[in-house]
Amino acid sequence: MDDTTELLRFATAGSVDDGKSTLIGRLLFDTKSLFDDQLSAVESISRARGDEYTDLALLTDGLRAEREQGITIDVAYRYFATPRRKFIIADTPGHIQYTRNMVTGASTADLALILVDARKGLLEQSRRHAFLCSLLRVPHLVLCVNKMDLMGYSQEVFDRIAAEFVAFATKLDIPDLTIIPVSALEGDNVVSRSVNMPWYEGASLLHHLETVHIASDRNLVDVRFPVQYVIRPHLSSHPDYRGYAGRVASGVMKPGDEVMVLPSGFTSTITAIDTADGPVAEAFPPMSITVRLADELDVSRGDLICRPNNRPAVAQDVEALICWMDEKQPLQRGRKYSIAHTTRTARTIVKDLHYRLDVNTLHRDEGADGLQLNEIGRVRLRTTAPLLCDEYRRNRETGGFIMIDEADNRTVAAGIVVGAS
Repeated sequence: MDDTTELLRFATAGSVDDGKSTLIGRLLFDTKSLFDDQLSAVESISRARGDEYTDLALLTDGLRAEREQGITIDVAYRYFATPRRKFIIADTPGHIQYTRNMVTGASTADLALILVDARKGLLEQSRRHAFLCSLLRVPHLVLCVNKMDLMGYSQEVFDRIAAEFVAFATKLDIPDLTIIPVSALEGDNVVSRSVNMPWYEGASLLHHLETVHIASDRNLVDVRFPVQYVIRPHLSSHPDYRGYAGRVASGVMKPGDEVMVLPSGFTSTITAIDTADGPVAEAFPPMSITVRLADELDVSRGDLICRPNNRPAVAQDVEALICWMDEKQPLQRGRKYSIAHTTRTARTIVKDLHYRLDVNTLHRDEGADGLQLNEIGRVRLRTTAPLLCDEYRRNRETGGFIMIDEADNRTVAAGIVVGAS
């Protein structure tokens, strides 16, 4: 397959037992993306458990505890490809205690699949995951009304659930919403159109995944290049070589462009852009490149290259929404943590907790004095070194960060920037 084939990253979400793992297993099975030994192993485990059918959910539920309990705990990543597109799937758990795992899986997704059991309708966890996807600015959302076979493929059931979800989605920031009736167990509307639902006139799930337009989702306007490493090989053939390696977060970079290095503010011109395959005429996200500049500037890891007239905020006071991920200790005002943002690391203190957000009702609890595991709140942080950041809604790469406990390097929170000064 051509290396230039477009890549789509998508995450599954939804409540417990809505069929997320089974849907992914069905996609892999029907697109012939499985090895014979993988399928044989799943068939053997299904027979040993006394199942009358091959449980395709076992293809993603890899942990022993997951298979014993029939649930998803960790985020399982799977890969497959069709002639049109390559895919990376993040199968995320539905249990409320694993909400942090769902946030991890959806944070880098181009599209989110939210499954709803047609028998149960829209549940609290379905709404929670839809809200989190909108908060994480996942550009495309697909609601799959699953287990339609158990409801006689009823159009009335599908229309009722679809109308309820659309009413809820109007409160959220969801730019693109598609609703598809499916049966993951039977394969209806997963890879090919279902003959059991002639009333549905839309595309199958796979066709939608192959054709959804994602090229314009990336920010190609704001040039942001966080420097990861300074390359100075000291070779006799290139005695003066000095390059700045990293991954393009956003924007388009070309030789000859005038750029600025932050936080120093020095300007220069790009003389060349190198990749593992040689020099290129332009670079764009998510390419990994080495940038060479015309001037010898003091540039190191954690610095950021941008355009002189289009800069991110250089801020030590940051307003952010965070999802608390620490089981041991709650978030408290005045606590100190490390913060990792792009390639820059600093220390930070929680100056204020403005409110805790109820993700089910969207109610703001302004009297909250802390955040427990999986809770979301708006905080004000003060950092020891300035962060070179944009608002998350404008740039997901430079608008996201994680907080780390300094004592044991435990990740305690994931956050998105909503304001900086």
